[in-house]
Amino acid sequence: MSKCPDAKDCLRDLVVPAMEKVVDKVDFRLSFIGSIDEDDSIICKHGPSECLGNIVSLCAADLYPNNTKISLGFSTCMISSYTEIPNRSLIENCASEHGMDFGALNECISEEGKGMDLLRDSVERSQKAGVKYSCTVRLDDDIRCIRDGGEWKDCSGGSKVEDLVGDVEKLYQTKFLRAQAL
Repeated sequence: MSKCPDAKDCLRDLVVPAMEKVVDKVDFRLSFIGSIDEDDSIICKHGPSECLGNIVSLCAADLYPNNTKISLGFSTCMISSYTEIPNRSLIENCASEHGMDFGALNECISEEGKGMDLLRDSVERSQKAGVKYSCTVRLDDDIRCIRDGGEWKDCSGGSKVEDLVGDVEKLYQTKFLRAQAL
C-alpha cells in the first residue's frame, strides 16, 4: 500500500480528512495487503520496496499506538511521495515533520524480525478480513468503501468525507454511547 497511487488518493481525499474530525471515536489501524508464499516470505504488489515502506508505517504505528495523528500523519507524509519510498531522507523528513524519534523508528525497522512480524500480522489480518484492494476502508469490520483503479467502488454510504464522518458518528452513537448508558 505504501507505494500505491490508490492508497495515496484514499488517504489524502477520504481517510485523513475524516480522521481529523473523528479520531477520538475510532480505533484506527492501517493494514496492508500482500501474500505469503510457501517459504513464508511476504510479497507486496509493488515489490520489495513497498514491503519496506509498509514496515516503516507499521513501526510508526507500533511506536505511537495511542497517537493516530502522529502515525497516520507520518504514513500520509511518506505515501505523498511514494515514488521515493524507502529513501532514508524521506523517512527522516517525515519523522521530523511529525515529531517522531527517527532512531526508535529505525531500530524497529532494523530489529531482527520485528518489522517483518508486524508486516506478516498485518497481511494476515487483511486476508482474514477478506480485503483484496488497497485502499479498502473498513468500518466496524465491514467494507465501507474501496479505492481501486483511480475510482471509488462499493461505497454504498458515499465516498465523501462527510459521508464517512456521518457513518462513524452514527456508529459511535449507536454502539458506544448506548453501551455506556447500560
